[in-house]
Amino acid sequence: MSYFVKDRSFYNDLLRIALPVTLQSILLIGINMADTIMVGSLGEYQLSATSLSNSFYHIFQIFCLGIGYGSAVVTAQYWGANKLAELKRVVTIMLRIMLIVALGFTVVTLMLPGQILRIYTPDQQIISYGIKYLRVIAFTFVLQGLSQTFTITLRSVGVVRLPLVTTIVSFVLNIVLNWIFIFGKLGAPRMEIAGAAWASLIARLVEAAIIMYYFLFLDDRIKYKLKDFFAKCNDQMRKFIQYSVPVIISDVLLALGMNAVAIVMGHIGAAFVAAHAIIAVINQLSSVMTQGMSNASSIMTGHALGQNRLQDAYDQGKTFLVIGVVVGAIAGAIVMIFGPVWIATYDLEPQTQDIASQLIMASAAILIFRSVGSIMTKGVLRGGGDTRFLMIADILFLWAASIPLGYLAAFVWQISAFWIFMFLNIDQVIKALWCVHRFKSRKWIRTVASGTEF
Repeated sequence: MSYFVKDRSFYNDLLRIALPVTLQSILLIGINMADTIMVGSLGEYQLSATSLSNSFYHIFQIFCLGIGYGSAVVTAQYWGANKLAELKRVVTIMLRIMLIVALGFTVVTLMLPGQILRIYTPDQQIISYGIKYLRVIAFTFVLQGLSQTFTITLRSVGVVRLPLVTTIVSFVLNIVLNWIFIFGKLGAPRMEIAGAAWASLIARLVEAAIIMYYFLFLDDRIKYKLKDFFAKCNDQMRKFIQYSVPVIISDVLLALGMNAVAIVMGHIGAAFVAAHAIIAVINQLSSVMTQGMSNASSIMTGHALGQNRLQDAYDQGKTFLVIGVVVGAIAGAIVMIFGPVWIATYDLEPQTQDIASQLIMASAAILIFRSVGSIMTKGVLRGGGDTRFLMIADILFLWAASIPLGYLAAFVWQISAFWIFMFLNIDQVIKALWCVHRFKSRKWIRTVASGTEF
């Protein structure tokens, strides 16, 4: 049995989609890296405050990704089937839900910043810094939501360069504004952690403006206009609920689960939180190709099934599976080699440095499973419309294994940071193996437009 597609056009399409997405991911991580370095220079308390505040912000980001990628399951297949009217109505449903949730997050964050942070840590100094950060970052929810959902929709129909351009602009702007506002350069007041929040707000505003203008006025594929937002879309609600809602539920509960993990780490202590914030950046950087491949595999699987090429979708999936193993192994090697160098760039307390070194080793061991799991769950199986199964896979092992075992490892067994991190991420191992089995069964192959299965 061959594990590699022999059609050269497959690899051309793969690189055409995956490379811009990968570059965009690198730039986004670069923004996070710049924030971590600049805020980290202010001390571990301000670094921990931004890390824990962003854990809450990540709930909203995951929700946007959930609704965006959930909608993309349908829009990618509609694009393959050349059903643009139905595609537009799915986009309308997506935008309406996103805006309601974004406004809700904005109100809650502005009214209850201290209460939010107390969920993550009892440390009052971290909370006081985090409140300054959240009160500004609250105004980015709507902007972030628009940028993310428009970006994912454009990717689902093969537009990948424009999102990359907007991220480049945001990357440069965010770094420059961080330098100005955090440290008080060019006549600006020194705002420290609040300055990082203001830099993010302005960068998000510019990014959203660019991508919204393109989506509403320049795009010649979907041709979505403002009037489409007010159109009736009841005929697409059933498909949206069937295919998109499980993705939203899955990603939201996954985000809540990751926040539960952050809560466990927050109660371990500031040293563990700071160490995790530092190694998270290099983990993300080493996984960028996985993100590109996941996006490409979802889009290409959706297009194949929209054109009713069911066997091609399965054959492509085998190739993506092998790519996942290779990319994960490379990512683990990168973390092992460059992790210690990255840690050495920070001025850390001995305890924090020791914890960071242990987390580097654990991360390298987990990355191959994370890569395979991501390409299966966020890519091939999701593109195939198997969203209800993936909802179970994403939720079950995180809540039934990672969170309780991580809690026991940290507070009952009181074992090393290496094993705490391994238990907090054990769901990645189980999920990867379970999803490979699901892929081989072929039960994941279905077409949204016709409702048929393999």
